[in-house]
Amino acid sequence: MTDCDKLLLNATMIDKAGVQHPCQAIAIVNGCIAWCGAGDELPLEYKNNTIVIEDCQGKLITPGLIDCHTHLVYAGNRADEFKQRLSGVSYADISRRGGGILSTVAQTRAASEEDLLQQSLPRILALQAEGVMTVEIKSGYGLDLDSEMKMLRVARQLGKITGMRVITTFLGAHAVPPEYQGRRQAYVDYICAEILPAVVEAGLADAMDVFSESIGFSLAETEQLFLHAEQSGLPIKCHAEQLTNLGASALAASMNALSCDHLEYLDAKGARAMAQANTVAVVLPGAYYFLQATHKPPINLLRDAGVGIAVATDCNPGSSPTASLLLMMNMACQFFSLTVPEALSAVTWQAARALGITNVAGELAKGMPADLLRWSVTDAAQLCYHFGYPLPHEMMIAGEWRRDN
Repeated sequence: MTDCDKLLLNATMIDKAGVQHPCQAIAIVNGCIAWCGAGDELPLEYKNNTIVIEDCQGKLITPGLIDCHTHLVYAGNRADEFKQRLSGVSYADISRRGGGILSTVAQTRAASEEDLLQQSLPRILALQAEGVMTVEIKSGYGLDLDSEMKMLRVARQLGKITGMRVITTFLGAHAVPPEYQGRRQAYVDYICAEILPAVVEAGLADAMDVFSESIGFSLAETEQLFLHAEQSGLPIKCHAEQLTNLGASALAASMNALSCDHLEYLDAKGARAMAQANTVAVVLPGAYYFLQATHKPPINLLRDAGVGIAVATDCNPGSSPTASLLLMMNMACQFFSLTVPEALSAVTWQAARALGITNVAGELAKGMPADLLRWSVTDAAQLCYHFGYPLPHEMMIAGEWRRDN
C-alpha cells in the first residue's frame, strides 16, 4: 500500500451532528483523509506504514469552519446609521430614506477594484484567524453590471490571496438602485437580461440569492429571478422571512433552494417545505443582535420539522458588522438556544450543505480533503463558551500544517 503521510492519534473529533468522540485517529495520504475513526479500530496497515505519527493528547479536531453567509466585499461603513438607530430610527426607515443598502452601493460603486480588495481583505483574514477555511461572499452592493462584476472578481481574488475556499453568490436583487427607483420591474428585467448572463458567462458566481422582503423584492419578482437562475444552471439561495412573512421560504424550497437565510418570521408551512426539499435554515444572530430584534427564528419549529440549521456571520456594514464566526456560535447558543453540538454542526456539516459543497468540506471522513483544525482544548463546548476570544488552534490544509496562522 501507499505509505501513510501522517497519522493523528488520540484526538477528540466531532461528527456531522457536532457530537464529540474521544480517542479517535485520522490517517492522511496525499492530502486527503484515508481513514478516520476510533483509535482502537485503526487498521494495522496505517500503524505500520506511516511517515509521521502525532499524538494529539486528546485535543479537539474539527473540519475547517465554514461561514456560509457573508457580504464582506464592500467599501466604506455605515457608522452614521448606527448612531441614528441608537436614537430610535428603525433599519427599515433608514432604508426608505435612501440609506441602508443604497448607502453602501454608492461607496462600493465609487471604489476602485484595488481599493475594494484592500478594504475587504482584513475582514476575510479575521475570519481565517478564527479557523474559517471556507467563506461564502455575496455581491449586491453594485446593482449594475460593472459594479456587480467588480465585487465578484474581488471575492475570487480574496480566495487566491488567502488560500481559502471562497464560494461566490450573485445577489443583484439586493435592493433597487437609485436609477431604477419607481421602476422595480424594469430592474428585475435588467438583472435577468443583462447582469445574470454576464456573471454566468464570466464564471463568477456559484449560486444566486434574492432579498425577498417587504423592503426588497416581491414573491412574483423572486420567482422570476429564480427561474432565470435555474435556466442559467445556478443553484439558488434566499434571504427570507427576516422582517415579515412573505412566504419566500416555501417558494424557494419548492425550487430546491440550497438555503433560506434569516427566517425570523418563518411559519410552519415554510418549515415543512424546507424539510421536504432538504433546504438548510441559515440563522444569523449577528443581525438579530445588531438590529436589536425581538422576534427570534423559530428554532423549535425547525427542529421539529427536521430542517438542518446553519449559523453564519452575515458580515456586512449595515446589520452585522462582524467577522467573528466563533462569536456567532456563542450568540446562537445564548440568543437562539442552540445546543453545543448543534452550533458545531451549524458551522461545519450544515454550513457545507447550505453551500452545496459536502463533497469537499464540512466533515472528517474518508476521501475528504485533510483540511482541519486542531484546537488548544479538549472539550468542544469551549468553542461556543468563549466570546470575543480567538481560541488558539493549528490549521491543516491538504494534509500540511499551516505554520503562519
